[in-house]
Amino acid sequence: MTALSQTRHKELRPVRWWLIAVAAMIVAMVLVGGATRLTESGLSIVEWKPVTGAIPPLDESHWIAAFEAYKQIPQYRELNSGMTLHEFKTIFWWEWSHRLLGRVIGVVFLLPFLWFLWRGVLTSELKKRLWVIFGLGGLQGAVGWWMVASGLTKRVEVSQYRLAAHLMLALIIFAAIVWTLRRLSDRAPVLAASRLRVTSWVLLGLTFLQIYFGALVAGLRAGRVFNTWPEIDGALIPSASRLFFEEPWWRNMFDNTLTVQFQHRMTAYVLFALAIWHVIDAIRARAGNAVVNGALWLAASIAVQAALGILTLLHQVPIDLALTHQAVAIVVLTLAILQVERMKPRGAALTERQLDLAVGKAA
Repeated sequence: MTALSQTRHKELRPVRWWLIAVAAMIVAMVLVGGATRLTESGLSIVEWKPVTGAIPPLDESHWIAAFEAYKQIPQYRELNSGMTLHEFKTIFWWEWSHRLLGRVIGVVFLLPFLWFLWRGVLTSELKKRLWVIFGLGGLQGAVGWWMVASGLTKRVEVSQYRLAAHLMLALIIFAAIVWTLRRLSDRAPVLAASRLRVTSWVLLGLTFLQIYFGALVAGLRAGRVFNTWPEIDGALIPSASRLFFEEPWWRNMFDNTLTVQFQHRMTAYVLFALAIWHVIDAIRARAGNAVVNGALWLAASIAVQAALGILTLLHQVPIDLALTHQAVAIVVLTLAILQVERMKPRGAALTERQLDLAVGKAA
């Protein structure tokens, strides 16, 4: 590495720590969002005020007004009609904390980003990536309200479709930050057989799909039924008449609690089997310690996640197990991203030549 490159990497160190902080805050927000869902607190704030909504009720009259607004929606009338003001405050604080954390993440991302732009620290490639991430963050706020709005008029809970979209967008943003962080490193690329790269991409895609199915399970509360394993509805594979009784058939994959839970289970089995195969293939191909260890860690995390999923199901979704299950899902996703990235050629990364040119322009 040249002297100019060393200077450039030193300048990028604050960028790395900033992105790590944002990624950590996104993880925290996903977990707070999970707790908000599990405590059925997500509809406690019936307005979307991006700026003034950061201020909670400050006196008793404001609390009463917020509670009265909540009383107008179906969830209160059909599920919580005996709720006290004290109980309302509990669910209010969960939703308010979730929204506040989203606002804080926006500020923590935007202000340093503008500072780095002004200082000329960022390359053109990095600027593009970060602007896309910022745009996705703004979209996520709108998707969050779109999700909440689905439960304010006719439903007593939010739409499982919109809940899944909200979670997936959060994790896409998280994945983009993790990927960007890895591409900022100056490590040498790991040479690996093309089939290993393909398998790693399939594992990443299946991980996203499995998390999406998990979000549908959560949105439908499908984890609170069929609380047996390995059988489901009294069989290893339920009858087609039970899995696909809704018309058209594909709606069962999103609306039928049995089908949604079954496909979540089956995808877990496929994901675990493929992860084990990836480990064996990496060892047989002599892919190197980085790839083999990455495959081992990924398979181990999937095994832990599967065990947590089974325990969560058997115990009928206690909050502590459910949140741990959600947290480990993020660990699995992170390890899947890292496994893909470590085998990807670095042509699109910030090469030493690009760094030198950027420093020369700044000088």
